[in-house]
Amino acid sequence: MLTTSTGNYLVSPQDNSLLETLERTGHQIEYQCRQGYCGACRTTISAGSVTYNTDPLAVVTPGSILPCCCKADGDITLTIIATTTVAA
Repeated sequence: MLTTSTGNYLVSPQDNSLLETLERTGHQIEYQCRQGYCGACRTTISAGSVTYNTDPLAVVTPGSILPCCCKADGDITLTIIATTTVAA
């Protein structure tokens, strides 16, 4: 389960990354590379943990993740700044 300020969302096994989950659930966050190179998608993680598909080259500080190149290990809560949602 993914929790953000706009609600709770199921994480699909078909999603290759948390960025894909966020996009599928109507969240729009900044990103550039989708591979952990630039850090543009850096997001605050409030609860839970992630596993990176590949080791990111961008700096990942404690309490933050790069959703473009990781998956949730279980239930996760993200604090997304400047999030807009799109009607499905």
